[in-house]
Parts: sequence; structure tokens; C-alpha cells
Amino acid sequence: MTLLSNTSAAEPHRDEPKKKVILFQGDSITDAGRDRKRQSANDPRGLGRGYPMLVAGRLLADAPGLHVHNRGISGNKVPDLQNRWQADCLDVKPDVLSILIGVNDIWHKLNGRYEGTVEDYANGYRELLTQTMEALPDTRIVICEPFVLKCGAVNDKWFPEFDERREAALALANDLKLTVVPFQTMFNKALEDAPPQHWAGDGVHPSLAGHSLMAKTWCEVVLKSK
Repeated sequence: MTLLSNTSAAEPHRDEPKKKVILFQGDSITDAGRDRKRQSANDPRGLGRGYPMLVAGRLLADAPGLHVHNRGISGNKVPDLQNRWQADCLDVKPDVLSILIGVNDIWHKLNGRYEGTVEDYANGYRELLTQTMEALPDTRIVICEPFVLKCGAVNDKWFPEFDERREAALALANDLKLTVVPFQTMFNKALEDAPPQHWAGDGVHPSLAGHSLMAKTWCEVVLKSK
């Protein structure tokens, strides 16, 4: 298995580099209750209880040489990522960087705790990605589509602005030719099988089923695309 090409997961382990670093970044969806004092790679408590831990388990079963880190922090918005990016991303020097960010950029605005616009989100995200591509030109960047499900905390007030922010993230990924994991599209399809509460009770934070579906989709997309 390799995350940097279309090589099949069935190939011998001898072809796998001795060390390859995968870094998950984002907000509480990625954080998923991780122990932030445990920064060592592949530590289950440091990876949290969400999709990064589930992805790590899937990958490490086939490629023991991987070093998987989770640096998601609950409540983060794009400006928060920018403030900690050197230490929590660039210094880690990931070979694969997966980012899921955007829900707090609107949620905190709706709660009166933030004033950032869609344009602020798009411009700040572009700056973050450009900085990363310049500092780590060999790093593969994966953009996870922001998502919400219409239940719990998510109501009509979220729209259309949430969709505008989601579309801005996808436009950036397309413009910069980055891999996209289509989480909103995935959950929209999943609603054919179960109601939104099954996947995320408050409309934002995934259930075990939601995190499992995210991990499955992340692996399907990232492992099969360059």
C-alpha cells in the first residue's frame, strides 16, 4: 500500500518506505476527544475516538511503517489553524496532510462569537494551503469536504452560508489540484439508509456510525487516487 500513488494495497510490505507520516488536522470532528498530551505517532489515545483513529487502524494493519498523528483541536476555525500551523503541521513534515475545517467558522458566527465572512474563510484557507505547499512541496494535501446534517444544532439559519463555505473549500481544492474526500456528498447518500441523527446526533459531531463511514470513505478516496 502507498498513499502517494495508485499502487495496490496488496503489494508487498518491502516496497513501503520505512517511515511515512500522515497528519490529520481540523476541529472537534477530527479531535474526537484525543489526549493532547500524547503526541507520539500511532498512540490510540492521542488519535482520539473518531475517523483519524479508525483510518490509522486500517492503514497500520497493512503498513506498520506508517506514523499517524492527529492535531485536530475542538473549536478551531481557519484563523486558529493559521496561528498554530508551524508547530502543529509544518514542523511535523507530513507526507500526507488531511484537513477538515469550516463548521466552526459558521457555527461560531451564528452564536455571535466570530465575525468572519465566507470570503475570509476562503482567503484564509488559501493562504494556509499556499504556505503549506511552499514549505512542504512534496506533501500530498487532502481536503475533506466540510459537512453538516440537518438535525440537532443545524437548522435553516445555517443556509445558504454553510453551503457557500463548503463550496469555497471545494473550489480551493480544485484550483490547487488537491485530493478531495466528499464527506457532505457521502452523508447525503447515507441519508437514504438512515436518518441524520444516526450519523450525527447534533448535526455536526459524528456518531460511531458517522466516523466509521468517514474513515471508510477517506481510505477509499485517498488510497485509490494520486
